[in-house]
Amino acid sequence: MILIPAIDLKDGQCVRLVHGDMRRATVFNADPAAQAEVFARQGFEHLHVVDLDAAFAGRPMNAPAVEAILARVPQTRLQLGGGIRDLATIEAWLGKGVARVIIGTAAVRDPILVRDAARRFPGGIAVGIDARDGKAAIEGWGKSTEVSVLDLARRFEDAGVAAIVYTDIARDGALKGLNIDATLALAEALAVPVIASGGLASLDDIRRLLRPDCARIAGAIAGRALYDGRLDAKAALALIRAREKNLA
Repeated sequence: MILIPAIDLKDGQCVRLVHGDMRRATVFNADPAAQAEVFARQGFEHLHVVDLDAAFAGRPMNAPAVEAILARVPQTRLQLGGGIRDLATIEAWLGKGVARVIIGTAAVRDPILVRDAARRFPGGIAVGIDARDGKAAIEGWGKSTEVSVLDLARRFEDAGVAAIVYTDIARDGALKGLNIDATLALAEALAVPVIASGGLASLDDIRRLLRPDCARIAGAIAGRALYDGRLDAKAALALIRAREKNLA
């Protein structure tokens, strides 16, 4: 199980939202690259970056911040989402050192793009599914659809995507704990690895993810809990490593 810290970008700064509401943004670091370096020093090998402004605009809006992160922590595997809706943008980011791009809105509106991208860039494409009441939301969570989470995920079962990043919008930024039941149900229905996001709040969430019944969940994204100290990075990584050692 991989624990992935999140950096959400708004106006060039590292922020956290509550329920995806851009009006409820808390700035945690004005220098996202410095924040990425903090996470790298703590021992994290992966990073989840979202260009929030791009999710609404449909095109990269915080490119300088992302590029600064890539330059500061080149050893970190960075996955990037937000407003990535065409092959040119995908190719550009992968060429700049992003390990994996996350396609969200375009996965609903243009599934052929996902298939084409996954074929051209093996291992470099993930699908982001942001869920509200079991249905996918798009455009920075600003619009709801009638597409169910499971139906959307199954569209890409045979497409070669590297992962599904599943976010429960109602829990995101609210420190209510991960929606384990919904994430597990999705993971058990798919062959594609599923990464949990939204609400991770404490070491109890890490312990829950490390129980045998959660073995199908490939990883989890942590945001606000890392920033405000509710989740101790060292202790969380130690729990994960101990579990891996026991399974070896």
